[in-house]
Amino acid sequence: MNVCVLGAGTMGHGIAQVSAMAGHEVRLRDVEEDLVEDGLAGIRENLDGGVERGKVTEAEREATLSRIAGTTDLERAAADADLVVEAVPEDAELKRRVLSEVAAVAPADAVLASNTSSLSVTGIASALDDPARFVGLHFFNPVHIMGLVEVVVAEQTSAETEAFAESFVEDVGKTAVVVQDSPGFASSRLGVSLGVEAMRMVQEGVADPRDVDAAMELGYNHPMGPIELGDVVGLDVRLDILEHLREELGERFRPPQNLRRKVRAGKLGKKTGEGFYVWEDGEIVGVSGEVEAEGEERQEESHD
Repeated sequence: MNVCVLGAGTMGHGIAQVSAMAGHEVRLRDVEEDLVEDGLAGIRENLDGGVERGKVTEAEREATLSRIAGTTDLERAAADADLVVEAVPEDAELKRRVLSEVAAVAPADAVLASNTSSLSVTGIASALDDPARFVGLHFFNPVHIMGLVEVVVAEQTSAETEAFAESFVEDVGKTAVVVQDSPGFASSRLGVSLGVEAMRMVQEGVADPRDVDAAMELGYNHPMGPIELGDVVGLDVRLDILEHLREELGERFRPPQNLRRKVRAGKLGKKTGEGFYVWEDGEIVGVSGEVEAEGEERQEESHD
């Protein structure tokens, strides 16, 4: 199968990687050459890590890389695709525009999919002349590790497209859960509900982020606490999802002020080095406010 992935960021290059590891030929497309190169470098880094941990052989790494070609040319990327997966930023108008453009150059029988985590798949499909071939494929980060994919069925999705999507998910070694198009689907709605309540608890002084996370990790066997997960996903992404769910489902999804303040300050989590936690080399080194306070104390001591 030929797979075209639009967007070479974290999700896009992850989808490209697992597709190539499953034996598919992949074209990874982004709008700038630097973005494409960064995506390809991210795939190599993931595979190198797999080799170091004994999860991937050197031969598997080289075979995977040989199946992936990067490009900025949309027509070249999609010309012979059996499946196109859009993984551009979470902006409904942008997604509709990109999918409309790719529909004009991809084969008429290619399945088109969006990796959106919360936007209306039915609404995105409305940009297409043939929305029956459109479906949501919501992968999780990091794609090469997480085992779940939500197959999101739009109002217009045909039974054949749904079956194709489920088969593809199984083929790349993931487990599919089928959900009807609804705000937040299943995973984002549940995950964000837990995350926003955790942020409110921190804001109200119920507990600090480490203790909130420990409660869920040790008490409920979650692999990662909700505050840390928000930092990993990106606090800007969390805020966008909450705003969308608030608009669709009501005030219970109202974003807390501590989240809004961090996003306004550019403290978006792991990717910027600070969110609710402070991050260095991909690891947590402290809680945001505490690290700032410690720094101020050290400065005061140096002046004494």
